[in-house]
Amino acid sequence: MVLHEPGRPLRQVDLVEPTPRAGELLVRVLACAVCRTDLHIVDGELSQPKLPLVLGHQIVGEVVGDGRRIGVPWLGWTDGECRYCRAGLENLCDRAQFTGYDRDGGYAEYAIADERYCFPLPEDYPDLHAAPLLCAGLIGYRALRLSGDGEVLGLYGFGASAHIIAQVARHEGRRVFAFTRPGDSETQAFARELGAEWAGGSDEAPPEELDAAIIFAPVGPLVPVALRALRKAGVVVCAGIHMSDIPSFPYELLWGERIVRSVANLTRRDGEEFLALAPQVPVRTEIESFSLADANEALERLRSGQIRGSAVLHLAPAD
Repeated sequence: MVLHEPGRPLRQVDLVEPTPRAGELLVRVLACAVCRTDLHIVDGELSQPKLPLVLGHQIVGEVVGDGRRIGVPWLGWTDGECRYCRAGLENLCDRAQFTGYDRDGGYAEYAIADERYCFPLPEDYPDLHAAPLLCAGLIGYRALRLSGDGEVLGLYGFGASAHIIAQVARHEGRRVFAFTRPGDSETQAFARELGAEWAGGSDEAPPEELDAAIIFAPVGPLVPVALRALRKAGVVVCAGIHMSDIPSFPYELLWGERIVRSVANLTRRDGEEFLALAPQVPVRTEIESFSLADANEALERLRSGQIRGSAVLHLAPAD
């Protein structure tokens, strides 16, 4: 399923099977989770993708030739030489290449991946349930680490990432408050099923001050909302790769040594840590599966907030 032009539906086409170069793997795609970043690319909000492009950066696949099951994430390549790579911040590499953006991704039967940026996957997870761990899980995990170790955690937007990270936070002994679209009682009930102590609309004040907040929804006006709910010295983490404009807000919301920060991409260390942790929690991924040919439907369902947990494309028989 190929994107030829932003703003247009993906088109089903036949591609030549790709040929790996030295250090690369040919991967038979078994499953690929659908991410809101894919929507940002389709909508032209991330403006420099390779075109035509095969989307998809949460790939569970089998290495052609040896049968190993691996995960292919968003971070697809870095130069290893720039100031950020040398400082252990490969997620900020100036020349980084990203799966499903600079490199063709997993909305296809086969994909190419740099072996250095692939992960072995926990055996506990079937293919479809492992796929959301590779971005929703990994980016969520990095956001959780950067939010500090406060006890009361607010999650704004309760979709693919939040439904995973709520479970990790509860495992760590935190109290989770979930914020959804106003009036979305179904998602609020889902959050409470996964251990949220309180769930309400983003237009509601939480029952007590937050130590930290993670904003998963790509909605800039939620930043001052989250700041207003935060205690002094608390942290607001913006976890998306794209967000609508943040409106101006009075300095008093930031005063008191409150912090607003973004999360950009992931590192291989994030992947190694989270994929070791997930079975210990254990994280349960809630999924809705779609065939590859129905990728456009999956994207539209995600856009309209109709996916409970994660949407996943299946390319092998569903497990």
